[in-house]
Parts: sequence; C-alpha cells; structure tokens
Amino acid sequence: MTTTYNVGWDIGGAHVKAAVLNPDGKLLATYQQPCPLWQGLAHLQSAVQAILQHLESARHCHAITMTGELVDLFACRADGVRHILDTMKKLLPNTGLTVFAGTAGLLPIGQISAQHYPAIASSNWLASAQIAAQQCRNGLLVDIGSTTTDILLLKDGQVLAEAYSDYGRLISRELVYTGIIRTPVMAIAQTVADNGLEVPLMAEYFATMADVYRLTGELDEAHDQTAPADNGEKTLLASARRLARMLGCDFEPTDLPRWQAVAQYLRLQQLQTLEQACELQLSRLPLPNHSPVIGAGVGRFLVKELARHLRYPYRDFADLLPAPLTATPLNAADCAPAVAVACLAYGWRAD
Repeated sequence: MTTTYNVGWDIGGAHVKAAVLNPDGKLLATYQQPCPLWQGLAHLQSAVQAILQHLESARHCHAITMTGELVDLFACRADGVRHILDTMKKLLPNTGLTVFAGTAGLLPIGQISAQHYPAIASSNWLASAQIAAQQCRNGLLVDIGSTTTDILLLKDGQVLAEAYSDYGRLISRELVYTGIIRTPVMAIAQTVADNGLEVPLMAEYFATMADVYRLTGELDEAHDQTAPADNGEKTLLASARRLARMLGCDFEPTDLPRWQAVAQYLRLQQLQTLEQACELQLSRLPLPNHSPVIGAGVGRFLVKELARHLRYPYRDFADLLPAPLTATPLNAADCAPAVAVACLAYGWRAD
C-alpha cells in the first residue's frame, strides 16, 4: 500500500507557503519562502524547489491556492493564473495536482480551463474560512498577514461572504489591504502625533509596518522575509531611523523612545481600521457571545486585541486542528490557506 502525504501550497506575490499532512491527516510541517514574484517566475521556481527539498521521499499529492496572480509581472489576473499553474505543473509533475477554485472546490489541474481562472484568482481566504466554519460553526475569522487582512463571518458552518473578487471584497471590507510587515507606513495614516504636535507623514516609501512592529516589540523576526524599504538592516535602531525619515527627521539613538511612541500611534491607527472593518461585518449578523473571533496569519496578535475590544472570546486557527506532530517556526495559523487546502485535499474532518 502506497503512503501518501498531502501538501497544500499558497502561492503569494511575496511568499510561498506550504503545509504537509501525514497519511493520517495530521499536520507534519509548514514552510515559508520569500518569493518576489513581481521580479519573475524564476523566484517562484526557486521558492518551490527550496521547499521541496524538505519533503520526505514519499508519494505526495499537491493542492494549490494563490494570490500571486495579482503582481504586475502579469498582463492581467487570468495571465497570472495561467503562468502560475503552468509553472507549478512543471515543478510538480505526476503528483495528483489539484487547484482550489473557490466555491467549486478543488479541481484536478487537467480539468482547469480559462473559465475557472476568475474563481482561482485570490481565493485562498475562502479555503481558510471553510475549514474555520467547519470546525467552529459560528464566529468571525480574521486573518492578518504580511500584506492584507481577511475578515469573514461564519454562520452554521457556512462562510457568509458578500463578495468573492478582490474588487467586491474591498467594497464589502471583507478584504482590508493592510498587513503587519509589507504595508508602507504612509498607507496607515496621513499624520501622526509627535511631541504633542500633529505631524503630516511624507508620502515616501521610507518605512513599513515591519519597522513599526519591530519598534513595539511585537514582530516575530521569523515572519519578516521582506527587505526593508532601504534594503538596510532589520534592527531596532535601523527601524527607528527609517521611521524618523517619514517625519523628515534624522535619527539619534537617544531619541529611540520618541520613535517607539510614534510606532505605538501607528499601531493604534491600523488597529482602529481593522476594528471598524470587523464591526461592519458583525453589523450584518451579530454573533452569540460565545462565538469566537478566530485569529490567523502572522499578525494575529492583533486579533487577540480585537477580540477583547469586540467582547468575543479569542480562538487561534491552529487550535482548530490536531496538535502538529513536530514543532516548527511556523504553525498552522501562520500558513492558514496552505494548511486549509491540504486539509481539503485530504478530506479532513476533526474528530
């Protein structure tokens, strides 16, 4: 009898993530590789190959979801979906490769045609939400990643999405284009409080939210695989220097507390934006008090705070799954869409 492992892939525009389930459907490992896909398909190839080197010599069935079709390497989303699928098909030949096509579920890659491309594009959020709905029945899933945040209502085991395209989801605010690492600081606020003054921010790519959360002490460095705005060091002082530039200032080490205070202000602005988006979803369908706010993504430390503000219990996406067999730097909640498509491919159900 052949032993089969299921591997879920989340192909993003900045990272590739993968999750491996053992033949019993238990999470075995999770992986993440940087992948600046906008610079060329060679980065996707090398990221996938780097992860494949970690896989055991056994039979693997692979399932794919993606958001990377959005990058400006491609002429349009359909072009991106086609190129990503062609690349993955070459990298994973003869592996029972399936593709997540939104509400149509997982389809064998041989059955994919151009008519499926709109459903495949940027549908990774739905895979995560389906697993969360299956396990929690009712709740609010909030997945805060490096670049974006997904906010989904779950009711009676179903995902109550108002929209499925990025355009529609931006309008419904089920997609909020803000994250804890790659988002430019200038996208968070136009002004900040500094030394009792309201100071306009420069509209320059001088600093990112990775700098902000490094200064607040909340950034897990294992999650930051993106080069800083100046391609400089990923240190506390370097982050403070980049943030100071946003206000037209030079940085002096003795001023570190000043820039940590500015970082706290920016953190609050981002948190308030996310809280307003959560409140909008809850206004559609208030949940019973015992329903959880489910946190996923590398920014889910903010989801814990949101749950307190919203007065709902917090539950981690990783807790919806059986405990992983081995400890890894990334867990199921860090790579929720990759884990989700692996579970869907396995036909996984909790006991």
